[in-house]
Amino acid sequence: MSDLPPMLVALPILGAVATMLVGLVRSETGWPVAVLTSVLQVGAAGVLARGALRHGPVRYAVGGFAAPYGIELVVDGLSATMALLVASVALGVLAYARKAGPRSNPFYATYLLLVGGLTGISVTGDVFNMYVFLEISGLATYALVASGDRGESALAALKYLLVGTFGASLFLLGIGYAYVATGTLNMADLSAQLAEAGHTTPLVVAAFSLMVVGLFVKVAVFPLHAWQPTAYAGAPDTVSGLISALVSTVAAYALIRIVFTVFTVDFLHANPSAWRVLVAGSVASIVTGSLLAVSQSEIKRMLAYSSVSQFGLIVGAVAVANVTALTGAAIHLVGHAVMKGGLFLTTGTVAGETGARTVDDYGGLAKRFPAGSGVFGILAFALVGVPPAVGFVGKLYIVLGAIEAGAWLLASVIVGSTLLTLAYVARLVERMFFWEPEGEGRGDGGDGAKSASVLDEATGGEPGGASRGMKAAVLAAAVVAVVLGAAAFGYGQLIEPTILRLVS
Repeated sequence: MSDLPPMLVALPILGAVATMLVGLVRSETGWPVAVLTSVLQVGAAGVLARGALRHGPVRYAVGGFAAPYGIELVVDGLSATMALLVASVALGVLAYARKAGPRSNPFYATYLLLVGGLTGISVTGDVFNMYVFLEISGLATYALVASGDRGESALAALKYLLVGTFGASLFLLGIGYAYVATGTLNMADLSAQLAEAGHTTPLVVAAFSLMVVGLFVKVAVFPLHAWQPTAYAGAPDTVSGLISALVSTVAAYALIRIVFTVFTVDFLHANPSAWRVLVAGSVASIVTGSLLAVSQSEIKRMLAYSSVSQFGLIVGAVAVANVTALTGAAIHLVGHAVMKGGLFLTTGTVAGETGARTVDDYGGLAKRFPAGSGVFGILAFALVGVPPAVGFVGKLYIVLGAIEAGAWLLASVIVGSTLLTLAYVARLVERMFFWEPEGEGRGDGGDGAKSASVLDEATGGEPGGASRGMKAAVLAAAVVAVVLGAAAFGYGQLIEPTILRLVS
């Protein structure tokens, strides 16, 4: 088992190289290579997760150089969860991508490179190594967003590149400050050295501020969120599903690691202003993201602003900083990846079948595409937090954690945000199930031209509607969202020892 952590990171990177090399001999071979790589990675991540949750953290010294001088990979219950989530979602989205596209070998190579970067963030025990993997993930994401045929995709990728580079630069600068203060980059050693240097010293506070704000950009915390709606809406449907499920999710995990593994709860207690920044970011994201989602007419933008609100919940759990809230954060990260990724993929599937892309286009959708409407409705209500779906369990834990900590304002905002989420979900459900359809694709001007063009875009330029793989992927997301709700309490018990180590 000791050799599995580096293999977990190396597999998708080697798969990306293999995809490009095989493409030199025969084109359109990227998908089977990517699937094989993902299957192997899911297996390796599953074995690691089982061991880490049952027997404790697994550590690996890269190159045989022991920490704190060498790079260390650490797989505990939380990092194993993230690695398994990344591998599983990547494999699920590949089923969707088979027809939805893009289908070139360079696309699948970049896809696997993103998976490798996200996996590296999940298991690294070194802050500079985390930065390197953040950059790998960022560069791959920029390329994937730009892989669409429309100019909107290129513009979205450029905006994402500029904002993402700014966030990564702040994070790197914060690492530099932490290194100057301690002389080390290993997370565990950094934690001890920062405490020795003094949590209230200006250098340490500056390091925390820069690293957290840099990750706020990556997570899309308000008001540093502007890149996200543009990127999600401008990317091809396959890419929207993948990055909405994983990119900000893993960045939020990195935020948890930096706050609790590197700086620790003692830093938050010693610096009330840091706690206030986290609370302010949480409340602003929850409220503003929900309000902006309600006001959207395009489905993908509505879902993107919804993500701003949902990740505000994670930041709130970080601010609360107790076992109950952080257990809820872990559950919500997994649940959000499944729910939001599934919703974006369902949006693409609906577009492939009907050409519908806006709220008004969804009028009467249940009569035109009942299966797609049903899946969308299940995932949307799961996002609201309707039991027994996983969205309910994650929110419940975070609210209970806030109440335990006496953070009544935050708890009230989270409960209130559920009503706002219900507002834009109910608006869609009403249109889908209670409105009458107006033609074969509302909003196409009656001639079908717009519907056809959107259909081609959703299915990679090949008319004929959504494929079986696309429909299977979104159906699986809906089923998993409900099943995870039943399993979430058991998972909460398994993850509790890891969370206890974080907050102790």
